[in-house]
Amino acid sequence: MPTEKERSYYRMGYQDGFAHGSEDPRKKYGLRDVDLQMGISRGDTMFKAKPKRKLSPWNKFVKANSKKPRFRYKSGAKRGKVNLKALGVAYRKKKRR
Repeated sequence: MPTEKERSYYRMGYQDGFAHGSEDPRKKYGLRDVDLQMGISRGDTMFKAKPKRKLSPWNKFVKANSKKPRFRYKSGAKRGKVNLKALGVAYRKKKRR
């Protein structure tokens, strides 16, 4: 979190750049006043989207099967939750084939 001194520097830099006729960063980057006070920039250089990591075979199996009724608890305190033990057995069984 920036200190009060850093916030004042950010504010002065913003006002200085705006006074010299540069484009308003609120329009250019879609910023709000809160972002400008904190010194956050959503420009091309600061935040690049990271590529998502690939799911492991286990994660793919869980994603595909977690909604199936045979892998859901049917009663008790765990009603509706995923039965990971049953999923693990099915995954290892599938892997063996």
